[in-house]
Order: sequence, then C-alpha cells, then structure tokens
Amino acid sequence: MAKDVLCEVNSCKYWATENKCNASSIYVVSHRSSNQARNSEETDCKTFESKI
Repeated sequence: MAKDVLCEVNSCKYWATENKCNASSIYVVSHRSSNQARNSEETDCKTFESKI
C-alpha cells in the first residue's frame, strides 16, 4: 500500500496539511464500462466527501 496518498482537493473532509489524504482507505472507480481506464481523466475518487 502507498505510504502517502496526496490530494489537492482541499474541500474534501479527508484533506490534510501538505496535501495528504487522511482517509483510512481510498476507493477509485473507472468511467469506462470495461473498468479499463486509460488515463486519470477516466477515473474518480469515490472516497471524496465534502467538508461543508
């Protein structure tokens, strides 16, 4: 597992200083029906939760 997960989305409740993600796990999904993403634009972080 990755030592540090970095994230620049500071409106997420898991965002921490130095752009660290402090979620206990990360869930990333593909936009493609085959689940074979070809680049980052074809994925989404489903772990995101708004701070607001």
